[in-house]
Formats: sequence, structure tokens, C-alpha cells
Amino acid sequence: MKMSKLYETHVYTRDLERAIEFYQSLDLELAYVIRGRGVAFFWLGDPVAKEQMLGIWEVPEGKFAANHFALVVSLEQLLEIPQFLESKGIELLPDFGLDTSEPIVHTWMPAASYYFNDPDGNSLEYLSVLDGEPQPEHGAIHLSKWNQLQR
Repeated sequence: MKMSKLYETHVYTRDLERAIEFYQSLDLELAYVIRGRGVAFFWLGDPVAKEQMLGIWEVPEGKFAANHFALVVSLEQLLEIPQFLESKGIELLPDFGLDTSEPIVHTWMPAASYYFNDPDGNSLEYLSVLDGEPQPEHGAIHLSKWNQLQR
């Protein structure tokens, strides 16, 4: 159905306890753990609303595959992400040939992002959807360049 929303997504880990600690360090609320199945669930957003969930599944090395997901935040929150992650000992990652000095804008959307990995190498992203019309001809650019294009 076209107007549906994503309720939950799942990623793999090689060490469930380490993953639980990492995702809690991002201020995600642990919802439920089933240690016998090697899975932990986290509420995304407002835990009272119970609108979004992340599942972390422990798997053996041979079944592990890294994945990607993005967490949406406001632009104001996105601009605080470098300090937030640094305070947790988490390093931002350059992507699309751009450094981490400021958010990367995907001009086809448009949305601004910062990228980082969890301890297993899953690619995580904090993303803020931007105002303005898509301009895909500019590719991926830094936020300051996007802002210049909007003037």
C-alpha cells in the first residue's frame, strides 16, 4: 500500500551485548530483549507512541552481513550530531568524496546527512529532510554549498 510507513527494520550483530550498549549510547530506548533468540528491540522516536522499532539480531560470523539505515532528525539536531557522536567516542565517516566538516546534502531529495558505523560495521545515518526543490544535477554536496544554491 503506497501510503504505508516503515514500522521496523532489523540489522545483524556479532555480539548482542555490545550492540545493546552501543544503541543505548545513541539514546535509543531498549524495548525488549530475547536473549534465547539473540535479539534486542529498540523504540525509535517516542516510545509511548510505539510507531517505529529497530531489531538487532545476533548471528554467527558466517551469516553476518552489514546493512544500512537512517534515523531522521531535525536540521537543528543534525547540526549537533558531530558533538553528540564525539562525546560517545563514535567517529563520523566521510562519504560521496566529501569530508565530515559539515553535513552532506543529497540534492536529489534534498536531505542532509552524517554517516557513521556501529561496532559491527553497519552503516548508520542521521538525516534531515531539507526545504527546497530537488536539484539532482548537483550530486552530493556540503550543506554550505546547498545553502548558497538556495539564495
